[in-house]
Formats: sequence, C-alpha cells, structure tokens
Amino acid sequence: MGLIKRSFSLSGHRTSVALEPEFWSVLSDIATRRGTSLSALVAAVDAARSPGQPLASALRIVALQQRA
Repeated sequence: MGLIKRSFSLSGHRTSVALEPEFWSVLSDIATRRGTSLSALVAAVDAARSPGQPLASALRIVALQQRA
C-alpha cells in the first residue's frame, strides 16, 4: 500500500507528513498508550527532532524504537 498523507498544525503553521499506513498505526498506538492525541505526539516529535532531520524520518524512528 502507498503512503498516507496527514496534515498537522505545528508551531502555528500547517504541514503535511506522508508515511506508510503501518507507521501511522504504530504512532496512533503510541499516542493512545501515552494518553495523548496523534497531533500532540507529532508536535512533540517535531519539537525534539534534530535540525535538518525530516519530520517523516523522525516519526519513523520513534515508531521503530517503540516496536523494538
């Protein structure tokens, strides 16, 4: 299956992220376990990522770290 694009408001501006459905599923599970929304999880990852690191890459890493 292809990428699924979702839009978020981060730091006052809209951005879109395209990930495989499997990554969105894991990220949604992480947000649920933390008692937060997917949007809040994405915002936290956005705030913590290294300068120059694409948001999609940072989200994939978070998903993989939680599954390991």
